[in-house]
Amino acid sequence: MAEIHIGSESEFADRDRKVIVEGDLEIGVFFIDGEFYAYENRCAHQGGPVCQGRILNRVEEVLADDKTSSGMRWSDSDIHIVCPWHGYEFNIKTGRHPGDKNARMRPFDVKIKDGEVYVIV
Repeated sequence: MAEIHIGSESEFADRDRKVIVEGDLEIGVFFIDGEFYAYENRCAHQGGPVCQGRILNRVEEVLADDKTSSGMRWSDSDIHIVCPWHGYEFNIKTGRHPGDKNARMRPFDVKIKDGEVYVIV
């Protein structure tokens, strides 16, 4: 296994990302809620550059007691990346699509060593 240097831990603010290229492989590294996550920059749907999409909280429908809709709200904890090609969404912390348990981004381990961020490939 190889370690790819991504940069200094201090370069990342919350919800920052960096997309790096290593040979034929593109990897998106995200800093979300104090943790690093890394995924191949290839959407499970049709291969789009998913890691370059918008980062936003998941939209949730609010249901009344009688199960009628009371509107929509942003989730407080579920943060998604949205593929710019076709709008497929994935939870950044899990890499999984919210509606299809079989659709997920390919994850990579992230290692912090002496304040520097590395992805293990």
